[in-house]
Amino acid sequence: MPLHHAVLALLSDGPSHGYELKGRFEAAIGPQWGGLNIGHLYQILDRLVRDGFVTRSHVTQSDRPDKTRYTLTPNGQGELRSWATTAWTRTGGFRDELFLKLLGAASIGPEELETLVAAQRQTYLSELAGLTRLRRGHADDPLVALLIDAAIAHTKADLELVDSATGRLAPLTRARADATAVTTPAEEDQERVAR
Repeated sequence: MPLHHAVLALLSDGPSHGYELKGRFEAAIGPQWGGLNIGHLYQILDRLVRDGFVTRSHVTQSDRPDKTRYTLTPNGQGELRSWATTAWTRTGGFRDELFLKLLGAASIGPEELETLVAAQRQTYLSELAGLTRLRRGHADDPLVALLIDAAIAHTKADLELVDSATGRLAPLTRARADATAVTTPAEEDQERVAR
C-alpha cells in the first residue's frame, strides 16, 4: 500500500514529527482503516528522506528529548501531485478467504454450504449494523464518512454474493453428493482395506 504517499499528503500541510503524523493519519482516515504502526511510519519516513521527497531536521526541546521534524521537499510535492492525480488500478486480484471457505463447504456437501452461507450472512448483517452506527458518528468528517460508505458498499456486495452462493454452487454440491452416493458397500470395504 502506498502509505508513503499518504505521509506526503499529510506533510503538504506543513512540517511535522512522527507521532503527530501518526495521529493526523488516524484522525484523517478514521477507525475503519485501522491504526498506523509507528515503527512502520518511521521506516516510511526514512525512505522518503532517502528518496529526496522529505527532509529531516532536529528540534531541540529543553524539557523533553529532541524531536525529529519532517518537511516536504519540492520533489516530494511533485511526487504527491503525480500520485494523487493518477487513477488507481487493482493489480492483486481478489484474494478473499471466503472463496476458499465456499470451495471447502461445497466440496463437503449442500448442508455444509448452507451452514457456511447462513453464518456468513449473519456476520455481514452484523458488520453492516456496526458500520451504520459508525457512519452516524462520523457524519461531520467527510473523508472518514466516505471510507465508511465504501466499507458499507463492499459489505453489501459481499452479502449479495453470499446470498447467491447456495444456488450458484449447487452443481458442485450435487456432484459431490452424487459421487458419494455412487460408492457401493463393496467399494467402501475395498477402500478400508487399502488404508
